[in-house]
Amino acid sequence: MATQLVIGAGRIGSMLAKKLSARGDSVIVVTRSGTKVDGATARRADAGSAADLTRAADKAATIFLCTNPSYPRWAQDWPPVFSATIAAAEHSGARLVVMGNLYAYGVPDGAMRESDPLNGDEAKGIVRRNGWRQVMAAHDAGKIQAVEVRASDYFGAGAGVDAHLGVNFMEKLRASKTAYVVGDPDLPHSWTYLPDIVETLIAAADFEGEWGRAWHAPNAEPLTRTEIARRVNAAAGSHGKIVRMPQWMLRAAGAVAPRMREIYASSYQFTHPFVVDSTETENLLGVRATPWDEALAATLGLAAV
Repeated sequence: MATQLVIGAGRIGSMLAKKLSARGDSVIVVTRSGTKVDGATARRADAGSAADLTRAADKAATIFLCTNPSYPRWAQDWPPVFSATIAAAEHSGARLVVMGNLYAYGVPDGAMRESDPLNGDEAKGIVRRNGWRQVMAAHDAGKIQAVEVRASDYFGAGAGVDAHLGVNFMEKLRASKTAYVVGDPDLPHSWTYLPDIVETLIAAADFEGEWGRAWHAPNAEPLTRTEIARRVNAAAGSHGKIVRMPQWMLRAAGAVAPRMREIYASSYQFTHPFVVDSTETENLLGVRATPWDEALAATLGLAAV
């Protein structure tokens, strides 16, 4: 029975821990508060403490880095977390799988691929780029083995108010109310279903080929939010609508609310087509995206449509 260490118990971390436990692994979940997850052992640890994580990683086969500080604290919180996790992987001998995102690519020019340069100049993208470079430096030096799984904006059952297709989108539409959205709702966007992220994390950890690379979690075909809203209404028998939040309103809100300031800073993801190519993940890891109808039905708690 392999021992797996999951850092973080948010939507991805908790779902991952349950999936690993269900397949027979011994799972330890570490959070600052000792959050309990069914099927896993809960431990209190500071994700920014190398000593804490090294103790927690003892005998672990894999460390899954799934924590995610709040937007306004990325610049302060992520660097010590990356350093501590790398140290824990080096001292324990555990492989490291980093849960990542697409911020470091910046404004895309076509479908994003794992081999694309990390040219983003927005602050959160720079933080993630620097963290990944730190991980890769340790990997290239032979100190650790590491990969990163990068996902686009996620959706699925339990996706909260911070998700662009979270409860404020799905439930407003389902209740035939208005959902306000960031950016142009008529631009194509790749969206990642939460269970598909978890499947990719596990497949990446089990991969017997070359490490020291990124994987893109698979996405069904890119859809506009206008089309997603139409499908949600059709499935739920509702007539909700979506309205674009003006950029000036986002900018004004950001002047007084740090989280809104960060949403405005990365709103380029919704003012340009934002499409992901996950061909390598599909071909090499064998993970494929859940079809839209099935994913939306599960998200809404409905029978498959």
